[in-house]
Amino acid sequence: MLTFSSHRLRIFDVEKAREFYLGFLGFTIDWERRFGDNFPLYFQVSRAGLQRSAALFSRRLDWTGAGVSVMLPMGKGVAEIKLGSEPMSRPQITQAMIDAYDEYTHLTLDRRGFMEKLTKLAGTSAAAAAIAPLLAANSARAAIVPEDDTRLHTEDITYPGENAEMKGYLARPADAQGPLGAVIVIHENRGLNAHIRDVARRMALEGFVALAPDFLSPLGGTPEDEDQARQMFRQLDRDQTVANGVATVAFLEDHDGTNGRVGAVGFCWGGGMVNQLAVNAPALDAAVAYYGAQPDAEEVDQISAPLLLHYAGLDERINAGIEDYRDALDAAGKEYTIHVYEGVNHAFNNDTSEARYDKEAADLAWQRTVDFLKENLA
Repeated sequence: MLTFSSHRLRIFDVEKAREFYLGFLGFTIDWERRFGDNFPLYFQVSRAGLQRSAALFSRRLDWTGAGVSVMLPMGKGVAEIKLGSEPMSRPQITQAMIDAYDEYTHLTLDRRGFMEKLTKLAGTSAAAAAIAPLLAANSARAAIVPEDDTRLHTEDITYPGENAEMKGYLARPADAQGPLGAVIVIHENRGLNAHIRDVARRMALEGFVALAPDFLSPLGGTPEDEDQARQMFRQLDRDQTVANGVATVAFLEDHDGTNGRVGAVGFCWGGGMVNQLAVNAPALDAAVAYYGAQPDAEEVDQISAPLLLHYAGLDERINAGIEDYRDALDAAGKEYTIHVYEGVNHAFNNDTSEARYDKEAADLAWQRTVDFLKENLA
């Protein structure tokens, strides 16, 4: 993460410089005697000051035109971000960059190596620094369903895992008139974060009791730092993790608010976990895996739940296992549906990831998911 102690505000329009100096800083000295025609002007602004400035630009000072930019120190160079209504040049993100990020977050977990590769692809370290946040998920993006949505009852809970307590986030409709089908919402390899909580709320608004477990609970729970969370997944015991998933199914089966029918939907790491639940949890009634790793072919015969499998057309790493999985499912006579969304990337459903999110594919997959779960959990 890049952090800055200060920024340089560059103003190259005389009227805007006057507005900033007099309106924001509040100085009343004689403008012409102080500055004359010396442009552009630079002002050192703290991070908080920059945020305050941005608010003033859009409100009281109405700085909607060209003439202002922010100079951000990046390594040995400086990146310039222009403010105003003129079109801003957007960093070009290539498929090779997305593939490099996917390799970093799922295989190597080597951030230094990723940034070196991204710098080569982007051309400069400054460009790489600007592109990296666009590839990553942005926790600051607004939730689709607010945390305090009055249509829902939400709470952080604990419940019995296989050998220890599990943490989770439970969401259900506030006006439920009777027991509902239950859906386990399983996170990516970044743990139970704000995005997955939001997805659980979306699922609850579809008429389900939705539980998003924290599968990092045995290690103390999901940390704030995503890179740390990814490293923690390597410390999980695979068999214990699957057993905790099976325990989650049992918990929801017996929950007072459910009708005893339990489905699961998972994304990325969670998609692979859904496939493992389908193999290991006979009580599971429906399984939806988004771009998840497939189980071993010899395990497929143990699956009893119907499957809905979503894949991203550009996701070569995960898609390499589709045909063997399909063949094993056919040989075992299992009920399944596979959808491959062409032209989209791994994590296309995650609306906090600007470079990889694809709204059209995400909306279609979500509607198919909801329809499938309603059909099987009623």
